[in-house]
Amino acid sequence: QVQLVESGGGLVQAGGSLRLSCAASGSDFSTNTMGWFRQAPGKQRLLVATITSGLSTVYTDSVKGRFTISRDNVKNTVYLQMNNLKPEDTAVYYCNMGRGTWTGYWGQGTQVTVSS
Repeated sequence: QVQLVESGGGLVQAGGSLRLSCAASGSDFSTNTMGWFRQAPGKQRLLVATITSGLSTVYTDSVKGRFTISRDNVKNTVYLQMNNLKPEDTAVYYCNMGRGTWTGYWGQGTQVTVSS
């Protein structure tokens, strides 16, 4: 069974930085694409960034140039470095993994709150 544990969220002022981590287990981490999602209150969960097993990355337009996704296949962990944070980045952040489709497993998420 896949387990995903997110951490690193918190309260930060606009312009600040946070680094999120997601520890994954229960699947072959190195062969999976990893993704970070976020869900703001009352809104749908949206894909923010992905990183493939070959280290190709894709970002949603609103975070390009500010967020960086990376992975450590030894630690089975994916990271999201978030710089120049904006109030609209406030959300619960989740990670997931998959090969073609995302798993149906979700962790508890980590809350990111950006104050103006």
